[in-house]
Amino acid sequence: MQLVWMLLISLVIIIFVFIGIRIFSRHGKVYELPDMTMQRLVELQKSNPLGLEFVVLDSLYHDGQEGGLVLTQDPKPGSIIKKGRKIYITTTAYAPDDAILPDITGGVTLRNAISQLEGVGLCGGTLKFVDSPFRNTIIEMTYKGKVVYAGEKLTNGAKIDLVVGLGDEPSKAYSVVPFVIGKRPDRVRREILSASFNIGTEHYDGVKNRATAVVYQQKPGYDGVSQYPFGTSVELWYCDADEQKINKMVTDYQIDSSAIIERVNNATVEWGSDDDTFEDDGLGW
Repeated sequence: MQLVWMLLISLVIIIFVFIGIRIFSRHGKVYELPDMTMQRLVELQKSNPLGLEFVVLDSLYHDGQEGGLVLTQDPKPGSIIKKGRKIYITTTAYAPDDAILPDITGGVTLRNAISQLEGVGLCGGTLKFVDSPFRNTIIEMTYKGKVVYAGEKLTNGAKIDLVVGLGDEPSKAYSVVPFVIGKRPDRVRREILSASFNIGTEHYDGVKNRATAVVYQQKPGYDGVSQYPFGTSVELWYCDADEQKINKMVTDYQIDSSAIIERVNNATVEWGSDDDTFEDDGLGW
């Protein structure tokens, strides 16, 4: 009898354990995560039927954009989750932080200057090229039309206009427009400015979230060979796109490599110094 009672008690304990695990893990009850980008975090926390826990990883200031909006989320929209899941997000900041202007004049190359500005929370604005024996080096910095100097305190995200040297052979101040199809605005700005071009008109018609939008058309286009004068403006068209659509954009943008080789063989192409040629930084599309 004692053995029978022990077996019965053990069976009851096992049943209760399995029931508890089933309830705790919400076995079989999964939900599709909605797209929460560009929604107010406060409203998402108030109306939260899935009991999600929002973890803010970073807040980014965007001039003219309301604070507290969700920019990115992880897991991505459409992911299958259970109730109570942690959602990692970045939001728009309510006010800009301060940024200290770095010393990028006196021999610093354009690409290096753009990198340093981004490193402190600033970004490159309009490039103005002037006669100077030092090609693609920064001569002067301005902000809202006023000359600024290293060490000055500016708002995070401020666009710093740069006066850049043409070099001792201005007639050779030409470069190939970089390929930016499928890339986001921050990376597009970095690559175009680093290649000695300016950001032209940016079209965001129908775009829901500018921070995650990608380029689907650029003008001038990229063919790997055609060169344009330093300071040429590149016009850009953006759209919302998921990873699959981005990959299709890049794949569909086919370039005939044999035509490029033929054009290079039939023309003298001045690529500039190693410091001026653009190289991909290894980031994903």
